[in-house]
This record gives sequence, structure tokens and C-alpha cells, in this order.
Amino acid sequence: MTEGKIATVPVYRSLAEIPADFGPSVAAIGNFDGVHLGHQEILRSAAAEARSRQMRSVVITFDPHPAQVLYPKEAPKLLTHLPQRIELMARTGVDAIFVLPFNAELSRVTGRDFVRDILVGRLGIRGIHEGANFRFGHGARAGVNELRAFGEEFGFSVDVHKAVRVHNLEISSSAVRNAIAAGDVRRARWMLGRVFGVHSNPAKGRGDGSKLLVPTVNLAMYDGLLPGFGVYVTRLTIGERCFQAVTNVGNRPTFEGVGFGVETHILNFEPVDISDSTPLYLEFMHRLRGEIRWPSTEALRAQILKDVARAQRYFRLSQSRSLTSKA
Repeated sequence: MTEGKIATVPVYRSLAEIPADFGPSVAAIGNFDGVHLGHQEILRSAAAEARSRQMRSVVITFDPHPAQVLYPKEAPKLLTHLPQRIELMARTGVDAIFVLPFNAELSRVTGRDFVRDILVGRLGIRGIHEGANFRFGHGARAGVNELRAFGEEFGFSVDVHKAVRVHNLEISSSAVRNAIAAGDVRRARWMLGRVFGVHSNPAKGRGDGSKLLVPTVNLAMYDGLLPGFGVYVTRLTIGERCFQAVTNVGNRPTFEGVGFGVETHILNFEPVDISDSTPLYLEFMHRLRGEIRWPSTEALRAQILKDVARAQRYFRLSQSRSLTSKA
């Protein structure tokens, strides 16, 4: 990721890894896909309460996403895969992250057993922060009302947070996914509090290592959520170097049989070392237009020149606004 400093916190991936003296603690529990502004408010609130009570704050999340186990055909494509999600959660100021492996066995644990054995028994929970639509336990039968009742029984407080709104939009992972799927990366940016981006690698074919000598990079097959078909102003980070770019997401219909691809044309290109395993981070700044079947390659080239000019103007104006805000 290109924004902000990477935070480092302990990450536990099984109950056996959690120290015996972990608690007392304050927790937030959920999938937190996207770690949008609503998630960030919950996590920061849990961290703030833990500091005020001289306790430890912990995020409890799941991998894989429960829907991928329980309803694989209906499971949503993810906004953030686990490594990025961990990094984003760590930036909120929490003290630890517990990635609970989600499987059929865990799915059968009742809400009460989850609270008693994991939250209280292993983590020493004294406070919990959640969104109003939080569900847990076998069949998702328990919600915040049941959580409050368990809190009275087992001795922890429960803070339920209302949905955060921005630009009159109620923020949720589903709302962010819908915006991105529609190509509305600006609306997604408002709800995420950052530019939407994806981590991937170059498409296969570069071997162990070579010099990128042409300003075009194709993304490897990506199983997370991508913006709707179209052309976007983007920012591409290759290893440690960040470039301004224009990206086409789609089937490139002007060329028969090419098929789906994410093709990025670098604007401020300089040769750079690259291989199949080189990390790429592609950020979608602004949507230029939808994908179109052009009558000829000449018409496509003419449009590409217009796309490039608009993208360059976008970056000039962004830089100017940034300099003005710092003045």
C-alpha cells in the first residue's frame, strides 16, 4: 500500500497461540472486509476504551470469510484479502489481531459457547464494540441483544455503534462492493476513507526476472473484487516505485477473442525490474468511461490518446490541490 505508515501488531492465528495472560481486553469482532470508515470507528473506539482502562485491545476476525465456507456460490468477492485487511486493522491503533480459522466446526459453535470459551475464557474480554447488525454463533442466531445479555452474565460491557454516514451514504461493506462493481470508485473512496486498490502480480510470462521495457503491465488473474468494466485513472506501485497510469478493466471487445484482462498503461514510465512474483498494487483513482467496442483500431488509438490526456490532467490538478492545501 502507498498510503501511511505500516503498523505492526501481534497476529495470532489459533487459540493455541494466544498467551495465557492475554487479558483483560477490549474486543471488536467481525469480518471487517474493506476496513471502511465504519469499521475504523469501531476499532478505534475499542482501542481507546482499552487504553483508558489499561487493558489490551484485540480485533477478532475470520479467515476464510464465513460465507465462503457456508455459502460458497453466493459468497461476495472480497474488497481486501487477509494480508491487506490485517495491515489496515493494525493502523487503527489496536494492540493485537486474532485471525480465527473459520470452518464447519466453528460454524456449529453456539453464541453462548463462543462467548464463554473464546471471548471470556481465552481472551479475558471486559468490553466489546460492535455494529448494530452484528450476528454470531451457530446459524447467526445471536445478535447484539444476545451479546448484551451475555455481557451481563459474564461481566463485560457492550458498545453498539450506529452505521457511519458520509456524503449522505450509509457505509457498509455491501455498499462499498456495490459502488466498486458499478465502477463508482469515487463513492467507494468516500466510504473507505482511502483509494480502492488491489494487490496482485504481473500476468505470467516474465519468468524469473526481466526489465520492463514497455509501459504496459497486465495484472495476473485476481479473485477479489475489481471495478466494473471501464477505463480508469490509476496509480500502479511496482515493488517500491509508484507510477501514474491508465487502466482498462474488461474484455477489450475491439479485439476478438482477447478475453478478460486488467491492462495498465504507465504514463510517467521508466524501465523497472519485474518478474511474475513482483508485487503490484493498483489503485483506482477515477473512472474515465465505460468499455466500448470501437469500429477500428485507429478509432481506439484516438480514444486512448484522449484517455491519456484526461488522466494527465487529473494528476496535474490533484498535485495542484495537494500543493495548495499544504501552503
